[in-house]
Amino acid sequence: MVHKLTIDGKEVAFSEGETLLEVAQRHHKEIPTLCYDTRLEPFGGCRLCIVELEGARNPVASCTTQAAPGMVVRTATEEIEAYRKTLIEMVISENREVDVHPLRGYASGELAKLRDRYAVTPKRELARDRPSRSELGKITGATSGTSKSDDNPFILRDYELCISCYRCVRVCAEQEGDHAITVMNRGFHTQIATEFDGLLKDSACTFCGQCIQTCPTGALADKKAMRAVPVGAVSNRAPLEKTRTICPYCGVGCSVDILTQDEKIVGVHPAMDGPANQGALCVKGQFAYDFVQHPDRLKTPLVREEDGELHEATWEDALDRAAEGFRKTHAAHGRHSIYGIASGRAPSEAAYLMQKFIRAGFGTNYIDNCSRA
Repeated sequence: MVHKLTIDGKEVAFSEGETLLEVAQRHHKEIPTLCYDTRLEPFGGCRLCIVELEGARNPVASCTTQAAPGMVVRTATEEIEAYRKTLIEMVISENREVDVHPLRGYASGELAKLRDRYAVTPKRELARDRPSRSELGKITGATSGTSKSDDNPFILRDYELCISCYRCVRVCAEQEGDHAITVMNRGFHTQIATEFDGLLKDSACTFCGQCIQTCPTGALADKKAMRAVPVGAVSNRAPLEKTRTICPYCGVGCSVDILTQDEKIVGVHPAMDGPANQGALCVKGQFAYDFVQHPDRLKTPLVREEDGELHEATWEDALDRAAEGFRKTHAAHGRHSIYGIASGRAPSEAAYLMQKFIRAGFGTNYIDNCSRA
């Protein structure tokens, strides 16, 4: 049975279980959000997504309100838009800065985009009674406005930019199941912290980077990527470029966007629409990209000559030497002296050829894959 409701004067169809926000987004209605992430359970904390629902006493949060047949919804009335603008004014008035570098994280520019959309100017008097987080003396971080540094190599925690949307806490619990961070205190003293307010490396954190990529303000940032951000004057460097590819570390096939500047990798963003990962990455996929441009990385094959030293060689010479080694070992010690381990980084076609090489070439089933380790 097809269900229908009316949004902004237009009758639209919806499926049972959809929220008003999901229905609106599917029909290209731009309802603003800050605490919402499609991968997480609706939270309804920021209240930016409120809409007018005919018959309801007050506006409702569209992210938590289930669609029902016959509903009449208005998403952008003059009153609702004025309410949203006031909320954004209050949020940005509490933050040290709104414009942050895109290398901080995938969603780090969301607050700035909303400020520009509603032409909001920060009004510092709105937050005059709120103590800064540095004054609270409870924050773990690594930039100005914080009092205790977290020396982990991956995640920058700058809670002077935090708006308490709790997306980081929820993605850590709901997507990763780590529960490494939580909400501490209440009211003006609310902050994000680990158990006993300790360091991330002493918590249950697996450094997957999910909290970084969901943060809408850059309060949590990619510490490695931030090394490429110039300090002080505006940079004249080339703009960031994104290239969609597949993470090379295992056989799962997570989609990633490689961030490059001046033909150098400066960061990695998970692909939120990646069919295998849907925005998730492990610590290797998120942070272990330095090997690509490491000065010690081999660029040509090496073979060991009679002097016992490794010397540069052509691919033809190196492959001939490897083939000769296999033949000698097989002739001297038999088929069970050969053991193959396929790479989880290789595509399925290469894995097939590897097992064919071992089974048909040497007559043994001694073949495995590093992805099982």
